[in-house]
Amino acid sequence: MDRAVVEQVLARLRSMVRGDVRSCEPMSRHTSFRVGGPADLYVRPADFPSLEAARAILAEAGLPVLVMGLGTNLLVRDGGIRGAVVSTARLSGWRVDGTRMLAQSGSPLAALAREAARQGLSGLEFAAGIPGTLGGAVVMNAGAHGMCMADVVERVTVQGRGGRAVLQRDELEFTYRSSSLRGRDLVVVEAVLNLRPSSGAEVRQRMQALLEVRRRTQPRGLPSAGSFFRNPPGVAAGFLIEQAGCKGMRVGGAEVSPVHANFLVNLGGATAADILALAARVRERVAERFGLWLEPEVEIVGEDLTT
Repeated sequence: MDRAVVEQVLARLRSMVRGDVRSCEPMSRHTSFRVGGPADLYVRPADFPSLEAARAILAEAGLPVLVMGLGTNLLVRDGGIRGAVVSTARLSGWRVDGTRMLAQSGSPLAALAREAARQGLSGLEFAAGIPGTLGGAVVMNAGAHGMCMADVVERVTVQGRGGRAVLQRDELEFTYRSSSLRGRDLVVVEAVLNLRPSSGAEVRQRMQALLEVRRRTQPRGLPSAGSFFRNPPGVAAGFLIEQAGCKGMRVGGAEVSPVHANFLVNLGGATAADILALAARVRERVAERFGLWLEPEVEIVGEDLTT
């Protein structure tokens, strides 16, 4: 991208946006995979007026924009991102009114689950071990242990170029790991979650049981983006990958976790190219064995390095 354009937009952003505004920002600093080349512009607004100002400036400049939370379901290629990345990670806050929780998009999902337990509300136990933010969780209908965001979302406020709008649950068209918000030029501002009254002790007990399952069955201590592939109908992707003999397979610094086959992990020094090459080998092995083509659950963005 033309550096003169980037510098002009950078100057406007810094004059009108509260928060972090950077150029040539390595995305490896902002993704759970710890890989990814630089974004031309990186903006992490400190409040919603700054979010609106940043989006207006970027739209006027005609720059492509990627909206992200904590980067826990994101793989950025090694060439980085042309245009701008806008992170909602600082837009965090929530309140509880009866059995409803109103939370901002950057609120960590695990923190919301803990708050629900403290308030004696059930329904978010499944989210206690999910590392992302509420906004991303709504867009992708994040879930675990047979439960998902579609089970608790009542309505969502989104921001588009025409202003804010409130979308009811039925308008979100939730499906497996997706919603009608995916791929649209909208930012989740906040969501209302409809929970159920329960004993706080019982909710915490269920949360701890689910967290223990995660500790036993998922790798810990290595960068990853959680489950890399979507589950095909009626079968777990991890089962298919394991049966295809892929556990422990490596490309460069990337490995198919020996603990959970649907986790691709960064052993240290992996590149996005390593992870993508490993994913391609896994897909080929599964296709050869089962005749099924696995689709990524992780969002893959950006450009490859050019030689």
